[in-house]
Amino acid sequence: MVNFVKRDKNDIFSIPFLKTIFKNRFFIKAVQIIVLALFVYGIYYGFENPTKENIFTKNLFWGLFWSLFMVVSLVSFGRIFCGICPHGFLGKYITKYGLKLEMPKFLKNRYIGITILVVGWWGIYYTFPGALKIPYATAIMFSVLTLVAFVFYFLYKDMSYCKYICPIGNLTKAYQKVSFTKLGTYSDSCSSCRTFECTSACSYNLKPFTFEKKNSMDDCTLCMDCSSACESVNFKLIAPTSSLYNKNKIENSDIWVYLLIFASITLSMNFHHALGRSAISDSFIWSKTANYIQEITGISGLDFVGMFAFIYSIIFVVVIAFFGMYMASLFLKQKFSTTFYTLGYAYAPLFIIAGLGHLLHSFFTHTYADILNGFIQGFNLDFETVSNLASRKDSWLMIFEFIPYIAMLIAFVILYKRLKLFIASKARKIGAFIFASSLILAYLSISIYKVYVFKTYGAKKTSHNHSTMQHKTNQGAK
Repeated sequence: MVNFVKRDKNDIFSIPFLKTIFKNRFFIKAVQIIVLALFVYGIYYGFENPTKENIFTKNLFWGLFWSLFMVVSLVSFGRIFCGICPHGFLGKYITKYGLKLEMPKFLKNRYIGITILVVGWWGIYYTFPGALKIPYATAIMFSVLTLVAFVFYFLYKDMSYCKYICPIGNLTKAYQKVSFTKLGTYSDSCSSCRTFECTSACSYNLKPFTFEKKNSMDDCTLCMDCSSACESVNFKLIAPTSSLYNKNKIENSDIWVYLLIFASITLSMNFHHALGRSAISDSFIWSKTANYIQEITGISGLDFVGMFAFIYSIIFVVVIAFFGMYMASLFLKQKFSTTFYTLGYAYAPLFIIAGLGHLLHSFFTHTYADILNGFIQGFNLDFETVSNLASRKDSWLMIFEFIPYIAMLIAFVILYKRLKLFIASKARKIGAFIFASSLILAYLSISIYKVYVFKTYGAKKTSHNHSTMQHKTNQGAK
């Protein structure tokens, strides 16, 4: 066990204020308890107030937790959401006194969690818009997820639920590689260690002293239990996405997270929510397919346009990515799988960084007020309802329109850096770069086309806007 080390300047634990936030176990425990209390109260409030007039439950889970805190924390400090997650917090105690069985091999599949997230959430979100955000449905959903999580924690060791089944676990694991922090240890101190307190303290049975060598934090949730057990553990500031510039432990599931989440959120919303507000929305293939299917089936109550925008987005992303990487593999004279899973890390910024633009725009136009008004209602606070920080018509909000382009630029940089991991001539690498960037270029083209469509054809007169939604929110808060 190491009791003292001289910390580097870029070690967050060397900064008193940040050390308290990220290392002090009493402060972390307090945050975990507060989040747990909010989580439980949000579910209870959803059952007690099941109608849409309840804006607290919806804005707690779908405004504050996701997407505001989740996205902002992932691109900054990393996977800290998992470190304070109520499931993980209680799961450690349940696992400690549980059966500690080895999870069956068929359940040790990271694609289970990814599928639940993509199909079980986003598929339903686009097909039955708003259904899961109804307070009663939200309360039921998180109650069921909590029950399932607790059963898995009790049965299996090493927090296996978080690693394989949790819908959010694999998402946060994949996107933490974009952040500007990394957890590891001081190798000089570890070289003489024979007690391995950092590993003994880890509920996930991880070995922090190996993170640096692997250039991977494995399934670390940044709960910081290891940092309390040994002073050799560090939490360093690094250049954003720089961990992807070098050879790393490749997780195939990471690439599928990048592709499917980009398709499910970024591209689907560009198709359905953005281009869907244009004056020519009915001319797009997802709209035409939706109208045709609705006509021949006669089914009502489903958002066929949203459903097919979601389906076409996934098909579009997978086909473009596969074609580009296949051609790149020919140029590099490498197996397709090697090329795909090595260069696919370049896709990481396309949602998590690009999404910041929409997230920040929404924060000023409605999310800020939605969350605060939700808390005013949920805790019956004697405050006036809060107004939006900005109107959608404010020209300064245009600055957020540039963030997706910054994300694409970062994606190009990562691709360029990761091509250095292959041995090939300069000409072949240039060819591989052009084709491997097909998805990035396609996203760039769609972004430019979206601007062209609205400039040329304008918006539908009936397009929705958040001012109406906010009026309803404020009325509910009253």
